Amino acid sequence: MSIETERLLLRSWTESDVEPFLRHTNTEGVMRWLGGARDPAQVRQMLVDRLPRWKAERGFTFWAVERKADGALLGFCGIKLADDPGTKFEGAHEIGWRLREDVWGQGFAREAALASLDFAFSQTDAEQVVALTVDGNSPSWGLMERLGMTRRPDLDYQGPDWAEGPVIVYRMGKEEWAARNS
Repeated sequence: MSIETERLLLRSWTESDVEPFLRHTNTEGVMRWLGGARDPAQVRQMLVDRLPRWKAERGFTFWAVERKADGALLGFCGIKLADDPGTKFEGAHEIGWRLREDVWGQGFAREAALASLDFAFSQTDAEQVVALTVDGNSPSWGLMERLGMTRRPDLDYQGPDWAEGPVIVYRMGKEEWAARNS
């Protein structure tokens, strides 16, 4: 299964994605708000085990984002189940993205995120989709706002040790998505 947009292909992961993903997205710039670059073995485990397992078990995951024009791997975008324990939305559908720095500001994250939201609301039982970041990551929460998501301070929580301040939450309900796309 894959999702195609005008410029992108959101698809399943392959072994050949590991090296370019590590090279382009496991950088201090990309990982600044996520606690810094990770151990390559942890990243590889995520790509070849966790993300494909989510796809097999749930029918969705954080898919590889490939630029159709040249086949370049740009990063990931997709849907998972929110799994931070003790949050008010644990188990809800969560959208996430991570793209390489050299494509920031070109609309790829927005294009992939819109396709992922459409998938969540049309192909799964999602009644809501949440997105998480930290206050300092204005490019991320700016995209959440451009997607039509609403900031929900009542859902904020103290996140992992690496988070600079509380994790802030944005949300969109199925009815909001339908109204936006009618």
